[in-house]
Amino acid sequence: MEVTGTGEKTALAGIMRLVSQAQSSRSRAQALADRAAFYLTLVAIGAGALTLVAWLLLRAEPAYAIERVVTVLVIACPHALGLAVPLVVAISTTLGARSGLLVRDRRGLEEARNLNAVVFDKTGTLTLGEHRVVETTAAEGLAAEEALRLAAAVERDSEHPVARAIVKSAEERGVHVPAAREFQAIPGHGVTAVVEGRTLQVGGPNLLAKLGIQAAPALEAAAERAAARGQGVVYLVEQGRTLAAFAVADAVRPESAEAVRRLHAQGIEVVMLTGDARAVAEAVAKELGIDTIFSQVLPEQKAERIQALQRQGKRVAMVGDGVNDAPALLTADVGVAIGAGTDVAVEAGDVVLVRSDPRDVPRIVALSKATYRKMVQNLWWAAGYNIVAIPLAAGVLQPWGLVLNPAIGAVLMSLSTIIVAINAQLLRREQGRLTAG
Repeated sequence: MEVTGTGEKTALAGIMRLVSQAQSSRSRAQALADRAAFYLTLVAIGAGALTLVAWLLLRAEPAYAIERVVTVLVIACPHALGLAVPLVVAISTTLGARSGLLVRDRRGLEEARNLNAVVFDKTGTLTLGEHRVVETTAAEGLAAEEALRLAAAVERDSEHPVARAIVKSAEERGVHVPAAREFQAIPGHGVTAVVEGRTLQVGGPNLLAKLGIQAAPALEAAAERAAARGQGVVYLVEQGRTLAAFAVADAVRPESAEAVRRLHAQGIEVVMLTGDARAVAEAVAKELGIDTIFSQVLPEQKAERIQALQRQGKRVAMVGDGVNDAPALLTADVGVAIGAGTDVAVEAGDVVLVRSDPRDVPRIVALSKATYRKMVQNLWWAAGYNIVAIPLAAGVLQPWGLVLNPAIGAVLMSLSTIIVAINAQLLRREQGRLTAG
């Protein structure tokens, strides 16, 4: 054994450094609100000073001039501006959490509204990360469900991953699996057992070669289709006759197709990133309607592929679940980690999908757009009402008998804060849309 790196020199330590850098980020909308509040404070002080000088030049009573200054300062107090963004962010993160979206970095949620490309890692994200029977072809006179029932009975006592896939597929489809007797593993070829008095065998092409038999034409055609998709094939055999062929592959999540459809409806390109062979990637992409495929990508190349998309002017989100996905999650404009994934991937994500449901990705985009709309509305109101309120407080309409005293100014200032708070609360109407997708 050769140790190539320890401590801070390991790949994992490097990934965690990237995570630490990402966590130090800050929301641009909050920074904008802080700057606006700062400038509004300067405007208020400047307007107050100008008001004082103007009324003294107009030979007003000093007490009256001071009253105008106090009204200006009270009415221009940037309380509403200070609440405009934080209140919306607090509500949006709460809504997200209730809908299974854990927001770790506010900038990620903020950027999601600008996305025009979403990159999905295949294994464990679009797929279950576990093998299943994805196609069953039975010989004439035998139902596909019956073939799966018999094969699962033979494989029940096997520990082979393919055997587990067959048994699990039968269980998930509600197929009753009978007990088997005289189970025997045939190393490198398959297994044999007696089920309901029938001696059955299950195995791959090596089993057929060992037995010196050939699959029926329909089963052979099914095997060729599976091979073209990069999927494995096992056969159910009885007394030298092939009864069925099972294509076994990493099963696609039931929710993945709906997630892709919703992203397309939002005008977002869907990209799949995988280390699998091109044939396997194309089969999954065709099933889900994915636009672009990056296949046979090495772990260290994932971040490079994200950067390549960004150089094309695209705003990219990366959705992944593994340790190897962490650099790509950090490189993307928005990193989305699958909640059932590794701790490193979760730490690298801006948003974590608690339910590991890919349909939550378009929900992130919808929440981001709704959050941004409320932020803009609040900022415009909190800063914009001062355009009218400050001149009124300064007394520009005094010749026409309209003068605001400090008490009225305090009421208007409080009213602007209440309006901002109510408008932010209206974001809760998005809860139903997020839940429904």
